[in-house]
Amino acid sequence: MQELVDRARALTPSLQARADQLDTVRRLPSDLVDELRSAGFFRMFVPRSHGGHEIDLRTGMAVLEALATADPAVGWTVMIGSETPQLMAFLGRETFDKMYAAGPDVIVAGGFNAQGTAVAAGDGFQVDGRWAFGSGSTHADWIFGNCVVLGADGAPQPGPVPGTPLMRSVLVPASQARVVDTWQVLGLRGTGSHDVEIRGVRVPGEHTFDLFAGTPTVPGPGFTSPLTHFILHLGAVAVGIAQGALDATVELATSGKQRLYARARLADSQLFQANLGRADLSLRAARALLESTADEVWALCSGDPAGLAAIGPRVSATLTWVTDAALSVVDTCYRSGGGQVARNSSPVQRRFRDMHTFSQHAAAAEGWLSGHGAALVGAPGGLSY
Repeated sequence: MQELVDRARALTPSLQARADQLDTVRRLPSDLVDELRSAGFFRMFVPRSHGGHEIDLRTGMAVLEALATADPAVGWTVMIGSETPQLMAFLGRETFDKMYAAGPDVIVAGGFNAQGTAVAAGDGFQVDGRWAFGSGSTHADWIFGNCVVLGADGAPQPGPVPGTPLMRSVLVPASQARVVDTWQVLGLRGTGSHDVEIRGVRVPGEHTFDLFAGTPTVPGPGFTSPLTHFILHLGAVAVGIAQGALDATVELATSGKQRLYARARLADSQLFQANLGRADLSLRAARALLESTADEVWALCSGDPAGLAAIGPRVSATLTWVTDAALSVVDTCYRSGGGQVARNSSPVQRRFRDMHTFSQHAAAAEGWLSGHGAALVGAPGGLSY
């Protein structure tokens, strides 16, 4: 649905104008959330049967890249909110339908890391926990947290993989959770990625799911392998952040910028031109890799889901490689811009902060490359930090 991509690009001037505000309030203001909701971004992956657009993977990535190019915090936060239906597809189908009974613009935020505990209580669980990095938690309708399941003796229950505990994600209305103001960070400040807390809440079993080993109950290629899609969504945001830095650097150079002691304008410097050309091509290569990988994933989701396991390590490693490429592009832009880009008002400086914050995400860790390398030589492998 190209219309959604066009809407995202059309918002660029207004989003760029709000960059300082987002850094200051460290969240998306309610009027901006309403604007993004009205544009249809939070419902872009929702099934058409439930009032959404149900767009394909590549189109969704183009929307996220466009928003992240305009403002990284907006791109990141829309990414999290738009993934809600894919996350809730792990619930039972009847529960999923109930979640969307009032409309398609439902937003979930929370934590993937198992930083809570869940003790069986009747047909549900008694839950306690505090989860970091709850992006979009200040405007979410529901909060989820991944938990370690404890037995009556307080010990973790064994999981399906030997040596790992049993885990269960729980979903509660936002009114039953508390947002703890902790988001004082280098970059992506506007994402509102505060801690979220759920204390002493009894969660019905129908509002729990298996995040990493669950089977989606919603049909369609967009729901076949949600976590694989999430990895590629992250890559699209990384590319958008780097594209924004490149755009701002070109604008700076063509405005007549001349660095102190330099013999020529920045735009006329052959060293600058070479670095800019290399950065642009690196970013194009990263985008092309993401797009070809997305096409491969989508084809398997549509026809042969069993094949996804074989390419899983490569998909994860792709995000790491794309993140490194985007980081290199942003660093090149920052180094090239001179003292002016060190100011808080500089869009290059902001993207420098945002991209370096992004690069710390666990899903982009360098260790994912080892899993891909192990798979290439037929060796047992996995994540290796």
